[in-house]
Amino acid sequence: MTTYHLSTPLPESEMRKLVVGDVVYLSGHIFTARDMAHLKIRGLLESCQPLPKDFQGAAVFHAGPVALKNEDGSWRLNVIGPTTSIRMEPYAEMVGQLGVKAVIGKGGMAESTIRACERYGYVYLQAAPGCAAKLAQGVERIHDVTWFELGMPETVWDLQTKEFGPLVVGMDTHGSSIYANLKKQAIKKIDALYPQE
Repeated sequence: MTTYHLSTPLPESEMRKLVVGDVVYLSGHIFTARDMAHLKIRGLLESCQPLPKDFQGAAVFHAGPVALKNEDGSWRLNVIGPTTSIRMEPYAEMVGQLGVKAVIGKGGMAESTIRACERYGYVYLQAAPGCAAKLAQGVERIHDVTWFELGMPETVWDLQTKEFGPLVVGMDTHGSSIYANLKKQAIKKIDALYPQE
């Protein structure tokens, strides 16, 4: 296990060095995006419209932060925790084509993401669930807000971060997945405990 301190935009060469179990701290811009944001991005791409952000080298966080509005109209972050990532599995290829180099969430993703991570050189980073206040400490400020009409959780929040983490590499660019490995180990244990006759 190696610890990395990386900054966005993330170069593919650095992503391909990472292996499952490595620990990562991120600095720079991190964009939140959940179900509705992914769907909206897909719609913009299909209709050849410009995207609100440049996702080349980006880190995208599957999260719905709780933010408070200041008197001057700006926002401040209260807490932020990961949401379940598997819902975004249908967008694995699109995410790679956008140039995203790190996806952050919880619970891991599936085969489409494993293949896309290998093909496009991005990784999946596990954020600790239940640590929303701790993760918020790594966010210096909210840079801006896009698509607030989708509702606070589904909004794309552009977060300025410093040493955001710790994040654990759950899926790497070499076809490895902590989640797939755990599933295999669990099935093996079940088969040992309850052998088929």
